[in-house]
Amino acid sequence: MSTTAKERSGSAGPTRHSADDGHGHGHGGLLGPRAEMAFAIASGVTYAGGMLARYVFDSPSWLSTGLFLATYVFGGFFTVRTAIDTVRRGRFEVDFLMLVAAVGAAAVGKWAEGSVLLFLFSLGHALEEYAMGRAQRSIAALAELAPRIALVRRGPDQIDEVDVDDLRIGDVIVVRPNSRLSADGVVVAGVSAVDESAVTGESIPVEKQPVADPSAALNARTPIPESQRVFAGTLNGSGVLEVMVTNRAEDSILARVIAMVRDAETQKSPTQRFIDRFQLFYVPAVILGVLAVIAFGTWVLTEPFTDSFYRGMVVLVAASPCALAIATPSAVLAGVARAAQAGILAKGGGPLESLGRVKSIAFDKTGTLTWGQPRVTDIEPSRPELREQLIDTLYAVESYSDHPLASAITRDLALLVPADTETTATQVNSVTGRGVTALVDGVPTEIGNTTMFNELDSDGLPTGILTTVERLHAAGRTTMIVRSGGVYLGVVGVMDTPRAEAAAVMERLRALGITDLVVISGDNQRVADAVADGLGLDAAHGSLLPEDKVEMIGRLTAKGGTAMVGDGVNDAPAMVNSSVGIAMGASGSAVALETADVALMTDDIGRLPFAVALSRRTATIIRQNLTVALIIVAGLVPATLLGLPIGPAVFIHEGSTLLVVFNALRLLRFRRGAEHEGIEHESRPGA
Repeated sequence: MSTTAKERSGSAGPTRHSADDGHGHGHGGLLGPRAEMAFAIASGVTYAGGMLARYVFDSPSWLSTGLFLATYVFGGFFTVRTAIDTVRRGRFEVDFLMLVAAVGAAAVGKWAEGSVLLFLFSLGHALEEYAMGRAQRSIAALAELAPRIALVRRGPDQIDEVDVDDLRIGDVIVVRPNSRLSADGVVVAGVSAVDESAVTGESIPVEKQPVADPSAALNARTPIPESQRVFAGTLNGSGVLEVMVTNRAEDSILARVIAMVRDAETQKSPTQRFIDRFQLFYVPAVILGVLAVIAFGTWVLTEPFTDSFYRGMVVLVAASPCALAIATPSAVLAGVARAAQAGILAKGGGPLESLGRVKSIAFDKTGTLTWGQPRVTDIEPSRPELREQLIDTLYAVESYSDHPLASAITRDLALLVPADTETTATQVNSVTGRGVTALVDGVPTEIGNTTMFNELDSDGLPTGILTTVERLHAAGRTTMIVRSGGVYLGVVGVMDTPRAEAAAVMERLRALGITDLVVISGDNQRVADAVADGLGLDAAHGSLLPEDKVEMIGRLTAKGGTAMVGDGVNDAPAMVNSSVGIAMGASGSAVALETADVALMTDDIGRLPFAVALSRRTATIIRQNLTVALIIVAGLVPATLLGLPIGPAVFIHEGSTLLVVFNALRLLRFRRGAEHEGIEHESRPGA
């Protein structure tokens, strides 16, 4: 090997948060990744103990003061670290002002007020750490899809193991059965069905066959059909393939997916950007204002320094943005908790806020609007009396077939075939890209597509059969024609069917104010159209690669906020480039779950309307909290300058804090209302 695994993963390795990326606190360092939350909880416990000791049990003053001092230590530990870092960079942020306000409160004997300030602020920051490891996990999960080793053919009898980073365009790699492909390329030898759902979203494995002119395909002089091109990270079926590499590892479809995820992970929520801009001006202004108050009282009013300092500390406590600092985290905490009760995982405040503003929702098709596995949808005998023979024949042959659709057909037809059936199939042979032949009870039988029968029958397909096939194709079905002993028995249609509750979900979303509902899929356009028409969506876009989905999300986002709902690796770039990404939990890939901002933890798209409604209520609560916090500070600071003492100032200040918290806690009582109730559910096919 020319490189180690660690070196290979360097280009797609974990994202590191720097001191300047907007994350004020680290992950605990030597104290552990959960240290900040533990310290925040400890500060809450000591603060509660101090309040009980002072006001309930009439304990000695040293006990309550000691507990409040412990709160200062636990609640201020990470705040001090962050404040030092920001001051060293020449910036004064809310962390610094909160610390100074707490010290000022202690200086005038208000230990309890300073303690609650630090407790609530540290709790809010600890909550933000909840989602900070998402980038690292998502990119790691993406990178694991591609094999690290490729088998390169060097001669008729020589196959060498080569690091994927050492592959060159034009190399021919050997892909064994049931293994993942290590590079993008074109098939030059072998036939097999390849599961491309991880990259393209195609719900049904695609039959692959050799390209006629590898040289022309390599130089892109002719379009490469879907049946001849393959992608890194996709899963080969039962055949052996030889693939000519057309893209280096760093240029593969999968590598571009990883790059898209990495680039979009650093975006901040709108409220966080507002707070960042606001504190750049607010914090220095408060510090200068407090210094001016002390100086004015001492030198202009010639009052004792202690009196001026007292007044300055009152202004500092009044101006400390405690309510502002916890306005968003408190609403997020309540919203996340309520979502969890409903089986919805929201990864922080950004998703809750962003989802509340979306006007468009884009859906992946496979595994999201549909079940993600094909099922028999249509049984069309050429004559009514041939229906039973059609079913028995198809079941007998597909029971011995290794075709990707065989298991779906036998699963669904098993319910229609009598237990005592004596129909048997022998000499079952696959005809690549066309179908299968067999002897059924000794009678020659063929099952396949129109290409197969046009080659077998010089007169072409009977008009009735051809009409049925065209009708089913128009409805998005994959069809199989069955002929036995020269007699056409009929046509069977197979499709990845929509979830039964999907249509009702679309209606609920429209009632919530979602204006555009679209499907963006790697499946072909006619299948996407069929699903969209059946569910009443506004538009359907099929045959899309991951970068095409990103482009489509960009168009929708230009009209307003857009959510992307998906469950596969191919959905990851679209998810992270949308306003908010939503993953289907039970059926979603690990990558989608790590990349998404919101995950429906059960395989139930019916939870989506509730998630949207809760997010909108959360966004409203956040706006209300910010408005209240700013209005209180704007009124309280002038009042303290006019002589309001620290007692009423602290009461009003803490009252605003409690008001913000109680307003946020209303989210815990948010009910599943009409936007979710009444949606019928269907069990997964084959379950």
